[in-house]
Amino acid sequence: MAPQRNAGAGAETELPEYAGHYRLESCLGSGGMGVVHLARSTSGMKLAVKVVHAEFARDPEFRGRFRQEVAAARRVSGAFTAPVVDADPEGERPWMATLFIPGPTLAEHVKRNGPMDAAQLRRLMAGLAEALRDIHRVGVVHRDLKPSNVLLAEDGPKVIDFGISRPKDSELRTETGKLIGTPPFMAPEQFRRPREVGPAADVFALGSVLVHAATGRGPFDSDSPYVVAYQVVHDEPDLSGVPDELAPLVLRCLAKEPGERPTPDELMRALRSVAASYDTQAFIPAQRTGEGASPPKPRAAGSAPAAPRLPRKRAALLAATALALVTGAGTAYLLVDDASPGPRQTPAGASAPSGDFRPWTAAPASGKPGMPRCAYGAERLVCVRPGQLSALDPADGRVLWRRALDGAGDLSEAPVFSGGYAHVRTHAGSRLEAVDPASGRRVWELDVSAYRASRHAGGMLLLTAADGRVTGVDSRTGEARWTRRVADVRSPYFASFDGAPYALSAAPADGGTRTRVTAVDPDTGDVRWDVRLKGELTPVGIADGSVVLLAGSGNYGEVGSVVRYDPESGTARRVALSVPLEQAQATVRGDLVCLLGLGGSLAVVDMGSATQRWSLETSVNRGSAPVTDGRHVYFTGADGRLLAVDAVDGRLLGQTRARLGGNADRLVATLPRPRMAGPAVYATAPDGTVFAVDGRSPSAW
Repeated sequence: MAPQRNAGAGAETELPEYAGHYRLESCLGSGGMGVVHLARSTSGMKLAVKVVHAEFARDPEFRGRFRQEVAAARRVSGAFTAPVVDADPEGERPWMATLFIPGPTLAEHVKRNGPMDAAQLRRLMAGLAEALRDIHRVGVVHRDLKPSNVLLAEDGPKVIDFGISRPKDSELRTETGKLIGTPPFMAPEQFRRPREVGPAADVFALGSVLVHAATGRGPFDSDSPYVVAYQVVHDEPDLSGVPDELAPLVLRCLAKEPGERPTPDELMRALRSVAASYDTQAFIPAQRTGEGASPPKPRAAGSAPAAPRLPRKRAALLAATALALVTGAGTAYLLVDDASPGPRQTPAGASAPSGDFRPWTAAPASGKPGMPRCAYGAERLVCVRPGQLSALDPADGRVLWRRALDGAGDLSEAPVFSGGYAHVRTHAGSRLEAVDPASGRRVWELDVSAYRASRHAGGMLLLTAADGRVTGVDSRTGEARWTRRVADVRSPYFASFDGAPYALSAAPADGGTRTRVTAVDPDTGDVRWDVRLKGELTPVGIADGSVVLLAGSGNYGEVGSVVRYDPESGTARRVALSVPLEQAQATVRGDLVCLLGLGGSLAVVDMGSATQRWSLETSVNRGSAPVTDGRHVYFTGADGRLLAVDAVDGRLLGQTRARLGGNADRLVATLPRPRMAGPAVYATAPDGTVFAVDGRSPSAW
């Protein structure tokens, strides 16, 4: 594929000409994970080719997610899905080609033409039921069936998009468009018991999609995604406007308990009793070709949201409530309430006495949208926000200096302290600045746009070029100290951890059955050790000279076990999790490994005793990577809450209030992890604030 610069997740300044052998002709749409192009094969066959954004192509985690999307899509076949023609998840810019299906999405159709009539609805329901039957037959659960993931072709509806990250048409969106979830089309168990989500969740989504197609809204509607979440779990659906002959069947799909919903086969049988034959009228008033016209942009499905059915006062109290308190065998399901008081604030200019830390809240840049991303170093917090860089006094939150940031900055990464300076990405990640933390002065600047990956390790910056060669740059001077290939690794993506003597490259080996882990001296590029370990592994930390890795189970990015490898003895110890965690993020401290999965599943593993201590369902839809001081585990939610859990027994000890601000519909998926320094825990929120609490007493938050 031709080289390409990327201007972020929204628009791309230079489009590639080819993906593999397929010529890309025009853009069909751009989403959080990539751009979908209309393309042609050598024989002239039309294809839809998804090309991952350049900024995510540098991220091994996103590459792993894309590999899983390709694998899931390839397993699914049938008349009501879009077949995969070709894919290259390992390319410089990963891509996947599916058969091009002309026709609008259901969301586009309803927006342009209004609700469907009864005959069209019967045909849509039958087609989606058959699609889900085909999907479930091969062991796949779609998990994000919604109007924008249904294409209306002349021969029936097609279900598309089996990825983890999807276009930004969600009620919960991120600043870069990466999907968190779509509450109006999520089943109750996706909020209450994320680990138990199965095929029945897709049937619930089908019911919600049918209501949208019939009315232009969902069965649960509010301008607050949190109110919608509460309604999905507790309230009865609003089916007004759904044709009488279909309403009972739709109501069965929307049953609160998965076991009470019909299977796709049962739906098809029931539909045959509703109508002896299905209408053959095409859905499409005008074909979407992608040629000679501006393609539709991904948008939130449906018309303007109706007013919440809950009274406003009650809705406000329940807005961020995490649903229900139940108890299962060995796992606590936790009621997380947003009504707890926030931290005490310290007036600007005040300083906290030594040994008597006082909580504070600060706004580094008033009126600026976006969640700050901060790093602690040189006895200050350095924070980046859109177009601005600032430093705060960690004792009281006073702004020590503030300066404009060229090119708006890269909001996906916090600053990194290395070589005595704070390193900040600018110009959508294409440039790197070394900033004096005392004054905010730029010391040096480096163009990194030609490199596929970069990682700080010790006092060095490791840059991986497209040809696989790695350059080591001195973090203090910005000067290259060495350039070489690292062993025979084709294109190393490095991981590094505070205090570690080496950087780690982890790459698939032996047909994906093993992972090759290579330890590299960042000062010289020399290989310290090189080993092949069983399974698909991701390094997450180094403790006492041993490397800790997460082992995937191969389904939906799930982590099934934790591995600790001792390079001195050459031995590896594995500890299986009681329940696999989806898209788990982890932190390591000594023998403790703390993992937080998608949906808020939190677990702590003790590698010393080779046991899982506990697990807890926090009901945080998507959280940050956790951090721990050995006593407590801290993490933040997308609504700006900071939560603390006892590291010994898994009890919730405290949480701060939600801090959504004026962008309640734009929640952040890739959340910055909290920072710890002395007694303080520092966190940031979507309302633009940075706040600090006393980590010794979470119950007082």
